[in-house]
Amino acid sequence: MIEMDKVKRPVRFFNITGPCNPWDHYMLPPEERLVGAQLHRYIRDYLYWVLHAPRQTGKTTFLQNWMREINSGRFNGGNALACYVSVESCQGISEPERSMPALCTAIREYASSSNIPAPKIEAVSPMMMLSVTLGNWAKLVAPQPLVVLFDEADVLEGETLISFLRQLRGGFAARGPGIFPVSIALVGMRDLKDYITAAKGSAAPNPGSPFNIKEDSVVLSNFQREDIVKLFAQRTEETGQAISEEALDYVYEQSRGQPWIVNALFQRAVMRILDEDSRETVSIDHVMRAREDMILARETHLDALAVRMEDTRVRRVMETLISGESDPTLSGSEGFRLCMDLGLVSKEGGTPQVANPIYREVLARYMTMPVQDAIPSPEWEWRKADGSLNMDALLKEFQQFWRENSEIWEEKSDYTEAFPHLLLMAFLQRVLNGGGKVDREYAAGRGRMDLYVEYNGGKYIIEIKLVHERQNPEQVTARGLEQIEKYRDGKAPDASAYLVVFDRRLKAKEASWEERLSWTQAGTVTVVRG
Repeated sequence: MIEMDKVKRPVRFFNITGPCNPWDHYMLPPEERLVGAQLHRYIRDYLYWVLHAPRQTGKTTFLQNWMREINSGRFNGGNALACYVSVESCQGISEPERSMPALCTAIREYASSSNIPAPKIEAVSPMMMLSVTLGNWAKLVAPQPLVVLFDEADVLEGETLISFLRQLRGGFAARGPGIFPVSIALVGMRDLKDYITAAKGSAAPNPGSPFNIKEDSVVLSNFQREDIVKLFAQRTEETGQAISEEALDYVYEQSRGQPWIVNALFQRAVMRILDEDSRETVSIDHVMRAREDMILARETHLDALAVRMEDTRVRRVMETLISGESDPTLSGSEGFRLCMDLGLVSKEGGTPQVANPIYREVLARYMTMPVQDAIPSPEWEWRKADGSLNMDALLKEFQQFWRENSEIWEEKSDYTEAFPHLLLMAFLQRVLNGGGKVDREYAAGRGRMDLYVEYNGGKYIIEIKLVHERQNPEQVTARGLEQIEKYRDGKAPDASAYLVVFDRRLKAKEASWEERLSWTQAGTVTVVRG
């Protein structure tokens, strides 16, 4: 039989669908990104362990690559036998009577497809079926030690999850060649303690939890910039196509090293923005176009992240980030931990924020889409005679729109703190209708949101700030003027600047609209009150 990992395409490609393999795809050894792992010990010392990381970061690629390494005899002395098993077929099945036969069937199918002896499934109680099957499997492959890599383990729920873990723990004490798997990996998006907590209805796991035998909880990190350089260098070596340093910097800055995004930007740049057979150097302009096309196309990976916004825990976290408010309970909340596990958020310098600029843009667009769809197409003139954007007219029209609709629309919104930000972004996006460019900066504790708009050569900065109870509007405005000047100096010194202040105090809401709405000039910054 031909070893597939020795049969490579003349030209490989950047993969964004499913696991990577070295004969079809440009890829880096994923095990190099494992943080805290001691792979040699897990087999040598008969250890069970957990790997968790967000979707499409390389978990399955690592597992299948590691399985090939073990089974080729190139790893840890070459005497173990490993099998990859996905338990995804048991998703949504909480009753062990149904899930355990399905799981054991999956074990047989994955073993057969990997040319590994498949175990017999005995007609025993569901509470023993997995344990018996794994024991039979260990006997079947003896004297080789058996290593089992369970992928998607966090899709198991309720009594299925508890039974699964208990049966693994039940065989742990006697584990060894011919008796029970010597090493088992449980792999998913969340750490083990988090999905045990979910299975117990938010009750924290105790020391007697059914998988207190794990050696490590390991994470799979994102790419560093040097990894991105190495990845594209494989294409340069095979085809001669180069990429500019500026483009590499942009890929890292936009992706923060998220592996799927890196591959997607490269793939679109070399196969869609440029012709597949082109050997033209990839420039930052090519990658910027790839970024926008990827967002507009709502690629499955990005769309799946946006759907997470339907979870109220995730919505609360995102609302705090968008409004820029300080919340001392945020980073310790279950919602924030969930968002971290999903890869939606990160901490930079201790500040909670969206994990990368592309996610930041996608999530903001997703949250504003329902409102944007409800805003009528603009019938007023928002462009000047030369085709440039008339931002003064746009924001004055928004003030009128805010006056007529904000109170009613806010009652129907899933968001309260971030409602002004979302409505203004939706209004702006509806008017521009896909034209121009909008960059958004937001994070917890910033006390503001910044929008940078480019349209037909014009540059505009909009900063959004809220006035809360016990705050002084003049002080909030003064602080906003300092912040927007600093932001403009760093982003685009020649941009027109607008500070939009929403007074959310009860006292302000009781005032007349003539008192609440104003338009003033503070040096080179226009102050718009809503």
